[in-house]
Amino acid sequence: MTKATQPAPEEDSNPLFNQSLEKGLAVLCAFSAQRRSMTLADLAEAAGISKSSAQRMVFTLESLGFVRKHPKTRRYQLTPRVMRIGFNYLAANPIIDLANPYLSELTNATTETTCLTEADGLEMVYVARFVSAQFVPVHMPIGSRIPMYCTASGRAWLSALPDEEALALIRESERVAHTRFTITDEDALMRDLREARERGYAINREELFLGDMTLGAPVLGSHGRPVAAVHIVAPTSRWTLAEAEQRLGPSLLACARSLNNSVRALD
Repeated sequence: MTKATQPAPEEDSNPLFNQSLEKGLAVLCAFSAQRRSMTLADLAEAAGISKSSAQRMVFTLESLGFVRKHPKTRRYQLTPRVMRIGFNYLAANPIIDLANPYLSELTNATTETTCLTEADGLEMVYVARFVSAQFVPVHMPIGSRIPMYCTASGRAWLSALPDEEALALIRESERVAHTRFTITDEDALMRDLREARERGYAINREELFLGDMTLGAPVLGSHGRPVAAVHIVAPTSRWTLAEAEQRLGPSLLACARSLNNSVRALD
């Protein structure tokens, strides 16, 4: 199994744990922008399973309409039916419905792109987005995943956790220097989280993509735990950090406070 699909020891030994289902999901998750189509051998390697297991999984998924084989290349690829699973999550998530009006209002007020992300392991996942009519340096569609440690939404989420929990997640992260601005040092990251906690929002200054600066604030549930993060994209072609904090920061905090109140009413 790959690291992403490796079951915990208690899962592996639990008679209720269905390893066939795990392998099928591993096959679906093996596809990516870097692996848009694969041979059976490619799939087995990417999913971390044997070729015979991959053959059974692919046959089942193909029969169900989740993957298909290209008639010429004989390589497998995902079908649009896979999107049913992700769409069902978006449709059933009440936080997204609550957040959409606030994100729309924030985009109108700031004229910049605003997004809602949720945590999944060591990453933040885009679940809602309102795009500005102005230039945005990086396209991040719904479902995109970004690391926690070097993004505003991720650090906003981490800043809402107790220090020991945030530190554990930082230590577990593979802290890659994506750009020359990426902060990877543990102590520096913890200082950044404390500063974010004090001001109410975190900042990413071109740490994941050059030209991309974002301000992110946590969305808190009734128990004070983070349930999501909202962020504003402030491209460095239009904003200095000081200007973004002065003009976008207050609007972001107001949006986060309104979302906090709405989300708490759900609990």
